[in-house]
Amino acid sequence: MIEVTDHGSVRELRLNRPPANAFNPDLARELTEQVRLAPSAGAEAIVISGAPGMFTGGLDVPELLTLGRVDIHAFWEAFYEMLNEVAACDVPVVAAITGHSPAAGTVLVAFCDHRVMAEGRFKIGMNEVQVGLSVPPILQYAMKRLTGARRGDALLIAGALISPSEALEVGLVDQVVSEDEVVATAISWAEKTIALPPAAMRETRRLARADLVAQFAQLSGADYDEMTDTWFSDETQTTMRALVERLAAR
Repeated sequence: MIEVTDHGSVRELRLNRPPANAFNPDLARELTEQVRLAPSAGAEAIVISGAPGMFTGGLDVPELLTLGRVDIHAFWEAFYEMLNEVAACDVPVVAAITGHSPAAGTVLVAFCDHRVMAEGRFKIGMNEVQVGLSVPPILQYAMKRLTGARRGDALLIAGALISPSEALEVGLVDQVVSEDEVVATAISWAEKTIALPPAAMRETRRLARADLVAQFAQLSGADYDEMTDTWFSDETQTTMRALVERLAAR
């Protein structure tokens, strides 16, 4: 589910779980493992990319709706371990947002160092509220770290999906380029970053991201219990099942 391509010292991890690269337990665990392994394999930076037109559709809601409480609890643990691995990675991680990136897609890119998005019709945003999920504190922190508190609050509460140009304006992404230039631009940013004096860059980066990494130390079993309770609440289940029915009818 992850295609690995080395571009010199930059390793590209391409999400490859058709049709939408949606996150289920297996994809979350595989991306965690690939991010963890890349530095020991000689990669000095990582680019996470997706398919043309679709970075990731977020969570695989149809599959996750079939899971019981124990498995959903385990999924949340795996998903947050993936985010922690990206946030705390020893080398820079760049998101090459090759298309749509709603919900969990936006969550993933918020924990990367840099975000390059394809211009055009695509949408990005933590739209969890629209599908009946509240946004946990650590995800709110990551969003508002990029956009600022006032804009972040407005986007999160509305569950807004915005265009690439709007995302650039509010700071959710760092660059917007043509669809066929996204991966190359992400690689170029990574190459320029790792060309800096390495010890100085790495220590400065570590200090700059320490606040983000520290958020994960505050997670406890009670947090995962709460996420699981929310998942199985009547409102969330009703809203998500209605969403699945609408998608199936298309």
